[in-house]
Amino acid sequence: MIEFKNVCFTYNGGEEKDGIKDFNLTIHKGETLLITGGSGCGKTTVTRLINGLIPHFFESNLTGEVLIHGKNISDEPIYHTSKYVGSVFQNPRSQFFNVDTTSELAFAPENQGIAIAEISNRINKTVSDFNLHSLMDRSIFELSGGEKQKIACASVSVAKSEIIVLDEPSSNLDIAAIEDLRKMISHWKKEGRTVIIAEHRLYFMRELADRMILMSDGKIVEELSAEEIRSLTIGESKKRGIRPLSIKNLSYSNDYVHHSTSFIELSDLRYTYKDKIHRIGIHDIKIKKGSVVAVIGHNGAGKSTFAKCLCGLEKKCKGILEVEGKKCAVKKGLNYSYMIMQDVNHQLFTESVMDEILLSMSDKVTVTDEEKEKQSEEILKSLDLLSLKEKHPMALSGGQKQRVAIASAIAAEKSIILFDEPTSGLDYRHMHKVADCIKDLSKAGKTIFVITHDLELILHCCTDVIHLEQGMLKETYNLNQESIERLKSFFLECFEQTS
Repeated sequence: MIEFKNVCFTYNGGEEKDGIKDFNLTIHKGETLLITGGSGCGKTTVTRLINGLIPHFFESNLTGEVLIHGKNISDEPIYHTSKYVGSVFQNPRSQFFNVDTTSELAFAPENQGIAIAEISNRINKTVSDFNLHSLMDRSIFELSGGEKQKIACASVSVAKSEIIVLDEPSSNLDIAAIEDLRKMISHWKKEGRTVIIAEHRLYFMRELADRMILMSDGKIVEELSAEEIRSLTIGESKKRGIRPLSIKNLSYSNDYVHHSTSFIELSDLRYTYKDKIHRIGIHDIKIKKGSVVAVIGHNGAGKSTFAKCLCGLEKKCKGILEVEGKKCAVKKGLNYSYMIMQDVNHQLFTESVMDEILLSMSDKVTVTDEEKEKQSEEILKSLDLLSLKEKHPMALSGGQKQRVAIASAIAAEKSIILFDEPTSGLDYRHMHKVADCIKDLSKAGKTIFVITHDLELILHCCTDVIHLEQGMLKETYNLNQESIERLKSFFLECFEQTS
């Protein structure tokens, strides 16, 4: 059905470090193919060649052939390709054309000239298949990340795309939303659709993938069958430099013990949303200085709001923050805190990676420009970014942008650093680099709060857990060999059959 014949591709303007080289691949009808590998290995390029974004949208140098149903994708207008290839992007907001959910589901078949009655039938069936009744006739802007991803997937289903391409669809999802995504892919698989997923996070695909290809430097370096995928151990995954195919047997690997006698304390934290229904209410949280605290909870638990309140971004939030014996209103938290957002595009402002780091040092009036630049280079080197210091931040991959934001947080030298999903879109190697960086910050006396759905990250670098549900503190505990089963049970509850 899909054939790559001696394809070589490089980007004009250097959006990615490399494209693909001498690439040959056949994807069979009805196959579910998982593509993985390190950042910049060429996964996204493969998906763009299938859905026609290359060469029709990205300026490029392309040789060889990409054939779908025997037709060269380069010779087909993209509107024709879209009739049988549907795409779900890492950030679903980038593919929406309407402001309400029902209109978004109708958009593709309307543009294909499908009869109104047929469109209505398709929407009703998709809503029923995926249990989306509560999401219909809703504003796109009011949806959570997981809900937006559901609408993007549903749009592909309504369009009846026989080929579905997903580019890192789980990177910004919580565990419940990942399970919903897994069910959608399973549904497409049963319908006989061809599904291609480029991913770093692999465990939810363990029972679904018919084949997995591992890429490096734009080439396929290994191909695994469904049986080989399911038998792959954590150690074997580690040797290949990929995320594990199972999270059940992950172990706690953070042996750092901090001996600080100082504390960060948050008391009487209260915040009410505009709807007057949803709220956050936390009586008291006391954390040792230098701790790395995982903030966990289901979708809507209040994790991101908690973080925004803690660092003073919600000015109507009430509460007291005490840092090293000094008390202040929690709305003054910006004096002590630095937050890295989940969508880092909102906090990258300058023309180069180096300037982005120097911007965070602008308050250091007693440090010379030469010293600032030297410190910036050391930070960039620690995060494998030094070679990109002259690049524009918006020309980087998602994982690279994330690391630039982390580098900016390090440069700001605040007492408290908050990370909102710091490893979304990161491969195995860079996830561990971020984890090691977080541990180094902890050893330097920084107190870290990490909002995350990445169990592997937590087990690698966190010392404590705060569990929130429905805006309330469910429990808090130190992380050690005895308590990890409590943590793992939270992550495994949706995946007992698939992990």
